[in-house]
Amino acid sequence: MRFPYYERLSERQKRTYRRSDALPVLEVPGVEQLASLVASLGGALAGADRRAVERVSRALAREICVRLDVEPVDVRVLSARPTGSFGELHGLYEPRGRRGGLVTVWMRTAARREVVAFRTFLRTLVHELLHHLDYELLGLEETFHTEGFFRRESALVRRLLGEPAPAPPEGAARTAREAAPRRTVGSGSSGRRG
Repeated sequence: MRFPYYERLSERQKRTYRRSDALPVLEVPGVEQLASLVASLGGALAGADRRAVERVSRALAREICVRLDVEPVDVRVLSARPTGSFGELHGLYEPRGRRGGLVTVWMRTAARREVVAFRTFLRTLVHELLHHLDYELLGLEETFHTEGFFRRESALVRRLLGEPAPAPPEGAARTAREAAPRRTVGSGSSGRRG
């Protein structure tokens, strides 16, 4: 199933969308070794320590990037989520060309200023990191919210939490890592936005 906005895309964008949608799984080598970082992130959130949450989030994102042999992304954790006519912003990815990218996540809800639930925060961090990986690992020209994108997000979050990954959809023979073009670390994009 394609999301309704697909029909508004150019032919080039539709090809990128379909490519993203066809890649259901992202295998991170040694992901189980990141359990202590994931636990530290939970502890930092429980303690409502923004600096510690930022430090651990940055370390976790960097470890994932290193394990996938891609340009690391920087991570910034801010306090309360911004709001507007768009609703409440949970996270943001900004590509930085050959310097990687910047992931921004907020650790408190907008209205009540409560610390975001651990699983929700982790999912947001992974979601924004996956936008970076769409460019840097998968070599996509743009990063779209596709079913494949959300399957990659869900599977990686579950693996980071030590939960079994869901079975890939029928007919999905390749992982995203296998489908990624061979790249050299540091050969990131310049000015691509998604």
